Amino acid sequence: METKADLEVLAKELNPVVGFWDPLNLSGADFWGKGEEATIGWLRHSEIKHGRVAMFAFVGYIAQANGVHFPWALNTAGVQFDDISKAGFPSEQWDALPTSAKLQIFGAIFLLEWFGESSYALEQSGEKHYTKGGKPGYYPSLKTAGVPHPVPFDLFDPFGLSKNRTPEQKAKGLVAEINNGRLAMIGIMGFVAQSKGGVVPALQGIIPPYAGQPMGPFSAVDTQLPMVKEMLTVLDGGGFPGVTM
Repeated sequence: METKADLEVLAKELNPVVGFWDPLNLSGADFWGKGEEATIGWLRHSEIKHGRVAMFAFVGYIAQANGVHFPWALNTAGVQFDDISKAGFPSEQWDALPTSAKLQIFGAIFLLEWFGESSYALEQSGEKHYTKGGKPGYYPSLKTAGVPHPVPFDLFDPFGLSKNRTPEQKAKGLVAEINNGRLAMIGIMGFVAQSKGGVVPALQGIIPPYAGQPMGPFSAVDTQLPMVKEMLTVLDGGGFPGVTM
């Protein structure tokens, strides 16, 4: 379990110039009445996880923006990955995805989140929950945590490249991962901000304007789902249908 003092030490390792910077005093909060160490565990795990997702997103955005895609069909209805790629930049590509594909993606995210938060799965991997003394950023093994069918690879480090690394090497790697994750979070949000608002001078002329809603998970092709049509009306500035102010 880490304390605020531990965060101050880590901050100097991550960026000795900036050091410890917590303008919202989140490290001094007491989330859900669980105490300082549980709160810091939650914050640390959240940052590491979001940084990892942002690194994937940053690389994926660049690949998709340059037309990189799978050469086969997306579904049995005959929609090709090439059709999605031709819809435009990554934001337009997401909007063009069939509803079933989006639901599958959200379903996979739900399962991965549920498994990663499972105390049972963590215990089977010899670890605790990050708010209860466990290691922030740790994801339980898919091979040893009671998954009801054989899984050849783990989600994190699937090829076991880090199993022979020393504790010092792992600690150094975690610092690099956090810094890379922070940079990736800034980068992917820069892409989104430029596509919607044109506010990143360095990306002018590189990322075209996006007419959709970057914060809306569904688009016009998903209006058969409950509440999506109403959601899009609100996001487009039309307010809630049937409600007058």
